[in-house]
Amino acid sequence: MVAPLRIGLLLYPGCMPAGLFAFADLLHAANRRGGRRLYETTFVSAQPWTATGPHGTPVRAQDRLPFAGDALLVPGFWAESQADVEAALSANADLVATLRRLGRRCQLWSYCAGVSLLAAAGRLDGRRATATWWLADALRRRHPRVHWAFGQDCVAGERTMTASGTNGHLPIAQALIERDLDAEAFLDLTRLMVLPRPTPGHDAFEQLALIEQGSDCLRDLHRVVERLPASRLTASALAMALGMSSRTLARRVRSETGLSLAAHVRRLKLRQVSDRLVLTSEPASAISAALGFSSESNMRRAFKAVTGMTPGDYRRRHGRR
Repeated sequence: MVAPLRIGLLLYPGCMPAGLFAFADLLHAANRRGGRRLYETTFVSAQPWTATGPHGTPVRAQDRLPFAGDALLVPGFWAESQADVEAALSANADLVATLRRLGRRCQLWSYCAGVSLLAAAGRLDGRRATATWWLADALRRRHPRVHWAFGQDCVAGERTMTASGTNGHLPIAQALIERDLDAEAFLDLTRLMVLPRPTPGHDAFEQLALIEQGSDCLRDLHRVVERLPASRLTASALAMALGMSSRTLARRVRSETGLSLAAHVRRLKLRQVSDRLVLTSEPASAISAALGFSSESNMRRAFKAVTGMTPGDYRRRHGRR
């Protein structure tokens, strides 16, 4: 009988462990569905350390790095800005060094902001990888030897696998289960566990919900952008509504998002388009008019530039039917 794949679930200070629990549950379900022990998961940390899991439950790592198993899953960490990412990398410098030295036999998987730890360790150099979209500019700049593919939800290679978003554990689990069982088995599990179905596509609208904005300034800007027609979203109009100069607003948006004011505002407004495409049956022309775009053609061009899809294609892929 083939030995199960031994997968370490990495705990580290500041990580978001919820995805690790979900990943372990899904692989346990796959073991049940396959009728054999395909996967064996264990919590791992670089130092003796206890994480706080769901509802305050303490979670103690069962193993230590360097991990002698087959694969290590590195979760993301909470970050609302590039400054948060830099702080997390600095705080986990010892972990990055340990990942750099980890034996090449162990596959390395990660999702969301956790990908930046693997990149900092040099373990993605010369390989294709993806990560959360708003990290794209910084990751390209800091790690030019990585072949970034930010338009993809999940990128699987021979020794690495990376995924975007806080639910990036899901497409990684999907890739494993479809490889070791089949696509039908994964579909059975999504039905049984009522899982969101991962869909390929651009994640440009992630972390743009009002609740996810990292400061009062960004939250106030979000509200103004949602309220104003698209054709009136000029820097001067936004600055006036927020009671600051255009230059100050642009500087704060750049500092907190890594994007120019125009790019950030464009994504906020197009997120409204996305929501209506997903949640309603309104035609694109009606959505464009309701949100105050100067023309439907301008809305369509802007939407495709950000998502890589026409509104019709986007609705067919993401719409709730």
